[in-house]
Amino acid sequence: MDPATRIARKMAALSEMGFQRVESPALPTDSTPLRDGRVKVTCSHPSMGTLVSVTAIHQSSDLIQEAAGLAFREMRRVVDLLNRYESSSALSYLNREGVIVDPPHELTAVMGQARYFNQASRGAFDATVQPLVDLFRTSLGANRAAELSSDSKPTEADLLEALALVDGRKVEVGEKQIRLHHPGMGVTLDGIAKGYVVDRIAQILNQHGLDDFLIDAGGDIRTSGVREDGCPWKVGVQDPRKQGDLPDVIGLTNGSVATSGSYEIYFDRERTHHHIVSALTGASPQTSQSVSVVAPTTLAADALATSVFVMEPERGVVFIESLPQCACLIVDEQGRQWRSKGWRSASDLPTPKAGSP
Repeated sequence: MDPATRIARKMAALSEMGFQRVESPALPTDSTPLRDGRVKVTCSHPSMGTLVSVTAIHQSSDLIQEAAGLAFREMRRVVDLLNRYESSSALSYLNREGVIVDPPHELTAVMGQARYFNQASRGAFDATVQPLVDLFRTSLGANRAAELSSDSKPTEADLLEALALVDGRKVEVGEKQIRLHHPGMGVTLDGIAKGYVVDRIAQILNQHGLDDFLIDAGGDIRTSGVREDGCPWKVGVQDPRKQGDLPDVIGLTNGSVATSGSYEIYFDRERTHHHIVSALTGASPQTSQSVSVVAPTTLAADALATSVFVMEPERGVVFIESLPQCACLIVDEQGRQWRSKGWRSASDLPTPKAGSP
């Protein structure tokens, strides 16, 4: 693991404990001249508990760096609005006051999509699980590396009290105001906001003349156009057991993929309580190790990966197959793979003819 990624993951663990971070400037770029006169440039910036990178291909290295810089600036602006750990953010204000009048467009948009996926998934996706996540975080401690032990598991009474505050249907979302219907309710957009931010980065890059690029935000990936060889961008699905073997590699052109996994953040040594929580049971689902979803937007892929992770694998596959332009790969608790009919490995894609760009 490279040092920048290691630092970003440590920052994610600190963020789960409630620590706030000060954004640092973008990391130096990597630039590779191509034989056709274009250049391939990668720019990176730490944010959202990971290392966000933009790899783009264009005739002008300066244009890529300028566009990436503007995209990262927009990323920081949107993250500042949607970060529940930042006390001055719009989301924190909503959680604190229970209502926000004239909310920023970005918060309204993401909250509206959160409500849509709550309904579409029949409650599997629920942004109002914050009381449950906070209960586990404070009771067990944010313990990504299992270096600490904790015996203070939540009592059944505590769990029922938190669960009573969870209901995605009890959130009013409108352009004029967003309101939580019951005191004590709270919203976390961890399962959808990163996808929204990645889509916003893609919009900025497109607006500045970039057509061929890949954005990687720690498991949330969006692609546009093709690689330098004219082939789709190749994306490896992360091994949930960290043993080095990728469950699959897919090819993406003008699409997104997001992965949710129990390996990301957990709160106890046994890894039975992690950052994905079912709004229906109050527990962390144990039937899957990871879920990867391909969708037209990263926001949709992000929300759907979380939704399917909460479901049983069989139900998750059926759900994804009911949605247009979506596909999924599930690695269950036994390491078995469940693939929807639309899932396509990179090896299934046609090989470009000789002489193609």
